[in-house]
Amino acid sequence: MAVRGKVEVEMDLKSSADQFYGFFRKTPHHLPNACTDLHAGEIHEGEWHSGGSIRKWTYSVGGKKETFKQKIQFDDQNKIAAHIGIEGDVFNYYKSYTAIWQAVHKHGGPDVVKVIIEYEKLNESMPHPVHYIDFMVNMAKDLDAHLVKA
Repeated sequence: MAVRGKVEVEMDLKSSADQFYGFFRKTPHHLPNACTDLHAGEIHEGEWHSGGSIRKWTYSVGGKKETFKQKIQFDDQNKIAAHIGIEGDVFNYYKSYTAIWQAVHKHGGPDVVKVIIEYEKLNESMPHPVHYIDFMVNMAKDLDAHLVKA
């Protein structure tokens, strides 16, 4: 039996939705400079800023160094950067894994970022991606702080 899930966290931004999404869209190769637990990124196919490109990231989650190879998809109208997993350590637990950041402009309040993981477990005993959503939230906090300083 397939166990699919979606985990979503929304957090207020000090930067703007345009700045946040723009970083993913235009300068993703600088993410390791902004995010504490993201160590390195490599482009394997395409260009850093182009949709459909293949990238490989090295990061630490739960005190363990891991890798994640993904295909990037952008939705400029909705300010969505979707990282569709191809291979890496997450596939020890999940059959499919997509990490999504959506920057949202809020009228009358601070802009927000939605941090989302869509996944399918390999089997029922596999954990929900709590460590990975925490990692993504920490990345969002680091990037937001970086953008405010810039």
